[in-house]
Amino acid sequence: MSDIATAFADEVVTNAYTKLVSVPGIEGPVALVTLDNGLDHTKPNSFGPKGLLAFDAALDAAFAANPAAIAVTGKPFIFAAGADLKGVPAITSREQGLELGRLGHKVFRRLRDSSVPTFAFVNGLALGGGLEVGLHCHYRTYADNVPALGLPEAMLGLVPGWGGTQLLPNVVGPSNAVTIAVENPLNNGKVIGAAQAAKLGLADAVLGSADFLEQSLAWAAKVLAGDIVPARPEIDRGAGWDEAIARAKAIVAGKTKNNAPGAVRTVALLDAARTVDLSDPATLDAGFAAEDEALADLLMSDELRAGLYAFDLVNKRAKRPAGAPDKALARKVTGVGIVGAGLMASQLAMLFVKQLKVPVILTDIDQDRIDKGVGYVHAEIDKLQGKGRLSPDAANRLKALVTGSLDKAAFAKTDFVIEAVFENMDVKKKVFAELEEHIAPETVLATNTSSLSITEMAADLKHPERVVGFHFFNPVAVLPLLEIIKGEKTDDATLATAFATAKSLRKSAVLCGDKAGFVFNRLVTRTLGEVMAAVDEGTPFDVADNAIAELGMPMSPFTLLALVGPAVALHTGETLQASYPDRFASSPGLEALVEARKPGVWTYGPEGQVVDPEVAALWPQGDKPSTADEVLERTRRAFAEEIRIMLDEGVVAAAEDIDLCLILGGGFGFWNGGITPYLDRTGTSEAVNGTRFLAPGVASV
Repeated sequence: MSDIATAFADEVVTNAYTKLVSVPGIEGPVALVTLDNGLDHTKPNSFGPKGLLAFDAALDAAFAANPAAIAVTGKPFIFAAGADLKGVPAITSREQGLELGRLGHKVFRRLRDSSVPTFAFVNGLALGGGLEVGLHCHYRTYADNVPALGLPEAMLGLVPGWGGTQLLPNVVGPSNAVTIAVENPLNNGKVIGAAQAAKLGLADAVLGSADFLEQSLAWAAKVLAGDIVPARPEIDRGAGWDEAIARAKAIVAGKTKNNAPGAVRTVALLDAARTVDLSDPATLDAGFAAEDEALADLLMSDELRAGLYAFDLVNKRAKRPAGAPDKALARKVTGVGIVGAGLMASQLAMLFVKQLKVPVILTDIDQDRIDKGVGYVHAEIDKLQGKGRLSPDAANRLKALVTGSLDKAAFAKTDFVIEAVFENMDVKKKVFAELEEHIAPETVLATNTSSLSITEMAADLKHPERVVGFHFFNPVAVLPLLEIIKGEKTDDATLATAFATAKSLRKSAVLCGDKAGFVFNRLVTRTLGEVMAAVDEGTPFDVADNAIAELGMPMSPFTLLALVGPAVALHTGETLQASYPDRFASSPGLEALVEARKPGVWTYGPEGQVVDPEVAALWPQGDKPSTADEVLERTRRAFAEEIRIMLDEGVVAAAEDIDLCLILGGGFGFWNGGITPYLDRTGTSEAVNGTRFLAPGVASV
């Protein structure tokens, strides 16, 4: 045990305390084991080696009391958040990984193998190993206010390694297991609540949170008396299992192109679990041993270390943005103005009114557009009410806050105005000049530009210091990234207000320098440029489009092109070409696509995705095709070169912010840590720049 304990030297130990409880209707005591790390709910219980040993000792005490039942619960609001991952970077051998896997299995399965009935009283958040504790128990109750349940390991680059892959499909069925262990993690780490857990078969009972422990003990008494017999579904080990695994494989291929080892191994383990018989310990031995081997392999993989690095960025760095001014400088926002009433502006209006709950005024060039924008917001509020997420009163209050006006004088009472008009410098400068006639000197003027200079936009204003870039990603409600761009004269109060507003909108903000394309669009445009250049030279469309899958982009370049729109991509490319003509070149093929008003490269028919014949005819191609490996290599090198230049320019504070933008703005893969760990791992960083972006061990073994 000492070897693995050394790696987890800084473990915050979750202790386990056994208390004997008398329950009406139960002969003999119930041994109640409570998991508690001694900290408040913001620091969840987790399992490192010492925590597992503490749990083991508490179970010793529980069994020694010869109880009628054993129950496990957690501290207020928290059951357990799974393995303590902070020690993983210190694991230096596969043997340590095996030791960790075996220890978790040894302790948890005491609940499964027990001749004494075991219960999990899941009173709060239960993720990963926390959920696995419940799966090992014979019966499970969940509090109705549990906010987060799931097995997120596949997203991080691991497998549910303490029984999850073997028990889950044999408890809830293979299809529901795929949803919980594969589909949800790869859907940006989606978690479920207690009601959904009951539908999927995780919960035997969902009970009120106010007196959850008392209700759970009373429910346990009825189970022990035979008055309640929880349903146990018949598991389909034939066609149903085949269908579930086929779905899992399709999800992993679609989301990761099978480049995420944790997800691939999770599916393989779920498939193997069909031979497990919960009443036969020997079959569990084999299944748990397979989990141990997978865990040991993955703990020593660069992809896992990159995944943990990405998880840390999203959960820590994103909450403390590098370079943000003192939040005490932020001004209060009590009213918001939005210039434009198109789809982007309407999405912004919905976000601002829903999260800030302050008056929001839309303006545009005619009343019809304004009415359409306000109508969009009202319809979205109605949808939330229809789903039960807003009461009728709350919905009416939000609707009343959203109005429209043709006269920009209506913006006099706003503190924060954002424009979402056509991506043209002259148009945006004209809008800001008009606004300045009506708003207070301290009202923030924000622009949703995706590539234009904030400094130039503010140059002719009386108060250029209150202009800031506030670049959202589409769809606004879904993507969490917000690039906040500081112009040459943007002052700290404006910047602080922008960051405070981003936080209120529940967005993750990254401070960017005022360089064309900022971070995300600059890098993705460079990537698209390399792929389109390869096609211009004669590379077949499908070869170029599929070549860069291992970079971890959530969709292929030409699929992304269709989503963004060729005209928008061309316009952004022209902006970057004007600033960096040596690295951003125009694509004759893209220009032809835009001129012909084609929506994209692909068309879809009975034979699946194929190149639109009209696009093939109009896109000029040379006679120097590249192989897929050559396209991948040139794209990697372009990424490495552009990121180094951006860091030298001071566009962001560090490489970590580049990765954060790619993960949050476009869903780049956790298994690559965004992009810089991948470029380091493949040797591209050193080949292009002579040095790595990150120190060895930061996002690698």
